[in-house]
Amino acid sequence: MATFEWIIMLLLGAALLAALARKLGAPYPTLLALGGAALAFVPASPNWTLDPELALTLFVAPVLLDAAYDTSLRDLRSNWRPIAGLVIAAVGTTVVLVAFAVRWLIPEMPWPVAIALGAIVAPPDAAAATAVMRQVKLPHKLLKILEGESLLNDASALLVYRLAIMTVLAGHLGFGSFAPVFLLTVFGSLAAGVGCAFALRPLTTGLREVPIALIVQFSLTFGVWIAAEAVGLSGILTLVAYAMTVARRGGPQMPAHMRVPIFAVWETVVFVLNAFAFVLIGMQLRPIWQRLDAGGSRTDAVVTAAVVLAVTIAARFAWVMSYKLLTHRRQDSAGNTGDARPRPVVGSAVVLSWAGMRGIVTLAAAFAIPETLPNGSPFPYRDLVLLCAFAVVLGTLVLQGLTIGPLIRGLGLTDDDPVGREIRLGRAHAYGALLDAIKDDDTPSAKLLRKEYGAIVELNTSEAHEMRVDEVPGGPLRRRAIAVARQRAFEMRRDDVIGDDAFRVLVQELDWAELSAGGGRRD
Repeated sequence: MATFEWIIMLLLGAALLAALARKLGAPYPTLLALGGAALAFVPASPNWTLDPELALTLFVAPVLLDAAYDTSLRDLRSNWRPIAGLVIAAVGTTVVLVAFAVRWLIPEMPWPVAIALGAIVAPPDAAAATAVMRQVKLPHKLLKILEGESLLNDASALLVYRLAIMTVLAGHLGFGSFAPVFLLTVFGSLAAGVGCAFALRPLTTGLREVPIALIVQFSLTFGVWIAAEAVGLSGILTLVAYAMTVARRGGPQMPAHMRVPIFAVWETVVFVLNAFAFVLIGMQLRPIWQRLDAGGSRTDAVVTAAVVLAVTIAARFAWVMSYKLLTHRRQDSAGNTGDARPRPVVGSAVVLSWAGMRGIVTLAAAFAIPETLPNGSPFPYRDLVLLCAFAVVLGTLVLQGLTIGPLIRGLGLTDDDPVGREIRLGRAHAYGALLDAIKDDDTPSAKLLRKEYGAIVELNTSEAHEMRVDEVPGGPLRRRAIAVARQRAFEMRRDDVIGDDAFRVLVQELDWAELSAGGGRRD
């Protein structure tokens, strides 16, 4: 019973912290990290543990599928150069610099352990960065670069992490062993992900009940990950390929009454997983802190964690600014200077450098380190790696997460709303097709629909866009009227004019009407 009570309290605390973060305009992972750190020093808090083999599967698989499902292949193709630079070069730079820094501080640490630590702290977290950037209207291209990077750098960093851990466990792996593992992991995982998407499609296409569809989706998410890991492939790469293939091929078959609640449930699951990741790492910190104190190495561990944090931030900054400088010089040498202004170039590079907040992937990778080696001895420096991982997550979320919003506003970066233009274009074509489908219908209902949807087409094809792109014609008036209708429905149930069964049907109709009137948007 005590465990259940703690779960309820922790979930409520996480929800309150997320609500506070929204009011402050800060990413909610920042306050969750602070809450997890505070939990480590609560004497009465429970000491929950998690099987290291379960950590990546439980925390990363659903979060990764949710991000991959929303990723645009077109945006990845159009921004492949900067994304590839961040995914390969920036991650590699971070891994190398962190490994050398830790080895300089602790010469006794084995190189594979130092490289594993560098890989753990290398991948930034998309949730933290985009939570702020969507609020301040960051230029769309920069936002897409960050989202694409955060999806793919998990794969590159955890591939290095996996090879490093394999080396620690095996004692030694030569290049002849690395090369087949690398090739099989990358190409085999991508092919397996696409193949799973096609093979498993019949299990999902015929579902019309939300609870059943959700259970199948979560089962397949974990199943694809577990199967990939069981045969020696990368769960991350396999799941990314699987999710992106499903997203491109399975959308039109899902009806609206399923899409809305399913997306809401996935968003909730991602939030809960983030919350419990920080809770669990907070609970692990207290015994780690006590063991470090008993061994007399607490001060050295804190210094090492601070150095790892500083090197992690500096490595990303160095790569991004170097890439921007090289790109600018290449354009100058090619004569493509045009009317480019230096401040936006520098400003976007500064924001991209500062948007390296770490999150759930770093925590999960640290959790997943085995506690012991095959011979039964403790995994070397595991406590220090966990401490450094949490220090990097907490430090980047606090230092960068709380300052990136004011930084973006201070640099004056603006967005010309390319998504809004495409939404209006899509509406004009989609509703135009709808009008063509009913143009020969002379019933009163068809005439009303032509009038309503004709107004939408006209609004989105006119050059003057006075309304927000997420608004619909008459939306505010419709929502006020629906609110009155809903209130009347509540009064009729209160006065026993209608029963609960009729009330639920009526309110559901009004809810869908409110959503169609723009009631689902977030202010």
